[in-house]
Amino acid sequence: MLTILRLSHRRVRDARLTTHVCLTARALGADEVILSGERDENVLESVSDVAKRWGGKFKIRYEEKSRKIIEKFKGIKIHLTMYGMPVQDKISEIKEKSKGKDVLIIVGGEKVPGEVYQLADYNIAVTGQPHSEVAALAVFLHEFFEGKELTKKFGGAKLTVISQERGKKVI
Repeated sequence: MLTILRLSHRRVRDARLTTHVCLTARALGADEVILSGERDENVLESVSDVAKRWGGKFKIRYEEKSRKIIEKFKGIKIHLTMYGMPVQDKISEIKEKSKGKDVLIIVGGEKVPGEVYQLADYNIAVTGQPHSEVAALAVFLHEFFEGKELTKKFGGAKLTVISQERGKKVI
């Protein structure tokens, strides 16, 4: 089970970005997203609706207290931060240690509390430059799944894109 924990969501400020974190997580192989911070029914409903229409077993849920989630999590805890160790230096170790275990990927929102850095097993950076948490999540998942996530099939889909050179085709 691969879970994404989105820290400190703020309804007014973060709705679009949090939705993109969730959609990226789903499309690139995560099993679920836990939204913490402010409860946002619009994000929860929107992402659930995408999962229903586009297939797969992806879930999204809300938990107010992120610290409890991190502390209780049994498995490997990875915090994505530009202040962490380079993903390219740690990805092999992470994949080896996570075999047969659940994985929690922690994605920041507003300023991340210092305790998150201590509670995580790994603090991982995709670059040491300012960037989007969506980009960090996408790069990390791509490295973690070795590109296999790009051909993932989503069972039970009501909608499917038919790839073509030009135009849009959805059945």
